[in-house]
Amino acid sequence: MSRCFSASTLKWIAVGCMLLDHLAWAFIETASLPGQICHLIGRVTAPVMCYFIAEGYFHTRNIKRYALRLGIFALISWPCYSFFQTGRWFSAQFGMIWTLLTGLLALWSWKHLPSPFLRLSAAAACCILSLWGDWPLVGVLFILVFGLNRQPDVPLNKRQAIGFSILSLGVLVVFPTHLFHLGLFLALPFLALYNGERGGSGWMKWGFYLFYPLHLLALGLGLV
Repeated sequence: MSRCFSASTLKWIAVGCMLLDHLAWAFIETASLPGQICHLIGRVTAPVMCYFIAEGYFHTRNIKRYALRLGIFALISWPCYSFFQTGRWFSAQFGMIWTLLTGLLALWSWKHLPSPFLRLSAAAACCILSLWGDWPLVGVLFILVFGLNRQPDVPLNKRQAIGFSILSLGVLVVFPTHLFHLGLFLALPFLALYNGERGGSGWMKWGFYLFYPLHLLALGLGLV
């Protein structure tokens, strides 16, 4: 199989899927066929973003600065996500970047804490904290599955794919009427084409971070 997608390309694909998903939540009836198709495609976003948080953990030169950057943009995104979801600027809903931050902290804790009890306790605490984010619990678990089963120079190995698939089946069991969650599995062929290269410019990452709150703000204001 030819691995032809860089990290930058995959992230922009995820961004496009996210935009389509959020447009559908805002303007298309969920139960309609167009709404279901948009949400099916939109399920690609969370697994791809969680995968690259796990990759980022292993590639970053400074994990504290990485976590701080996520924390800052989670804070910036908070009112935008809250307004999009509830019509209020501040609520107990912090958005996806918050969940990505809790997943990164869970992975760091698992890799650094000395005992299984402490590792499990820290991971459980991160899962609880993620309840105030988008894709709670499962986002953290996706990051742990991708990070703990990672093999150097082997993008999306079998253990990662199997662990991810088991978690995705769990989502379908918990939400049996939301068949668009089958779209989670659409992320696998995209990730299987990852070539291990960053791609794009060094400033490209700021585009991803900024797009999230800005598009939520625009969509939220469009609903007023």
